[in-house]
Amino acid sequence: MAVSLFKWIGICLILWMPASNGFEMNDRHDNLHPLYVTVSEFNYNPKDRIIEISCKIFTNDFEAALEKALHAKVDLSVPGDKKAVDKLVNEYVQKHLQLKVDGKPVLIEFVGSEKETDATWSYFQVSNIMTAPQKIEITNSLLYDSFDGQINIMHVSVSGNRKSQKLDKPDSYVVFQF
Repeated sequence: MAVSLFKWIGICLILWMPASNGFEMNDRHDNLHPLYVTVSEFNYNPKDRIIEISCKIFTNDFEAALEKALHAKVDLSVPGDKKAVDKLVNEYVQKHLQLKVDGKPVLIEFVGSEKETDATWSYFQVSNIMTAPQKIEITNSLLYDSFDGQINIMHVSVSGNRKSQKLDKPDSYVVFQF
């Protein structure tokens, strides 16, 4: 039992070591996390004939990516101009997230964004999906331009069937068959 406890403590210490021990640290923030992860959900809504998309990104990582891409300071926690910030969020996600439904590229429409504790949610939809998709192709390179160890997790649900996939940088393409 004691050996197991020491192994757990050792793992925790390794995961939370200071940046000088080989882990990246965002220059603007004191929060250290050695993993860079986004989670995106894609749900086909047959009633409204849309694919609902939600992307959850750690706020400090998202701000760093936006600042790197735009060469300007971005504050998602307390935006001075919500419309301007939403425009930046939309442009960034549109550039790094593309979909094909049943072999055809589709337009992703921005719905909005919101801050939740330490993460930012952005919401999108794909309209006019008349029948349940048989094949959804996703190209997802969110935050790849900012973090070498970036991981993007995707969950796709169609007609009660949920499938998931994890992409590690540089892999950015996945196909879901239903």
